[in-house]
Amino acid sequence: MAALKELRNRLESIKSTQKITSAMKMVAASKLRKAETMLERNRPYSEALTVSLKRTLAAIRAEEAEKKITYLPPALLRQKLNAQKFLLLVFSSDRGLCGSYNHNIAKTAAARIRELTAEGKDVNVVCYGKKAFNILKKQYADIITENFAGAGTEGLSYTEALAVNDKIMNFMQENDYDVCEIVYSRFHSALSREIKARQIYPIAPETVELTEDDYNLLRVDNAYYDYYPDKITLLEKLLPLWAENSVFAAILNSQASEQGARMASMDNATRNASDIISNLTLKYNSIRQSAITTELTEIISGAEAL
Repeated sequence: MAALKELRNRLESIKSTQKITSAMKMVAASKLRKAETMLERNRPYSEALTVSLKRTLAAIRAEEAEKKITYLPPALLRQKLNAQKFLLLVFSSDRGLCGSYNHNIAKTAAARIRELTAEGKDVNVVCYGKKAFNILKKQYADIITENFAGAGTEGLSYTEALAVNDKIMNFMQENDYDVCEIVYSRFHSALSREIKARQIYPIAPETVELTEDDYNLLRVDNAYYDYYPDKITLLEKLLPLWAENSVFAAILNSQASEQGARMASMDNATRNASDIISNLTLKYNSIRQSAITTELTEIISGAEAL
């Protein structure tokens, strides 16, 4: 009977765990829907900002070609030759129970650190999220300069993204970094995400690379765009907005990826708990049935002896 009591206790424990994982799955699903909604709402603004930026750049390039001149690009577009000092921002979560999400973030960051140091670059790391910090500090504690709470934990507001962007700019100016990159998870779906290392300061050349379609933006039928006060001033206004929105989009993608990973992880845990409960219940019933059969056999044998 001791075995039956032990199985009953284990069943109760696993059922309690199943309730917790099921609740966490529902909470993660709710937060995922919120993050996906924010991503969808931000997409039209991002697309319009990108179109305006590329149209202005295309107009400047066309004017340069026509007048055979070259304008000095704004600071956010100036790539430093032989860039030496790199700042790496790593976005992860403060909490676990989300599968391999944080491990993959830290793994990608570590790979990028090794790649840069192999090229002789000076690298410093700033972590947004405790989990990646806890993993990276084992090998790279000497180059981790700051560790903050996970970005987006205060409600996925644009204000928080601006605060993060201000910190990035302060780091860049105070420490004279040449390049700033972010490591984050690009969200595709609840089950699909892509860990990326992306340059945000200065804006990577491939990000603003122009195509023939971009030059077609210069006119609508027979109408052309006019610029006030001038194209360069407009470009200098658009670039910081584009960079700020890039940070905001990275935070949104990170939050959606985290909640998607947590929802999938808790769903798997709930399913595994169900399987264990089924197996233990079968085992419990088998042992109980065996005990009842033994007792009946003993009773019948005793009755026959009388």
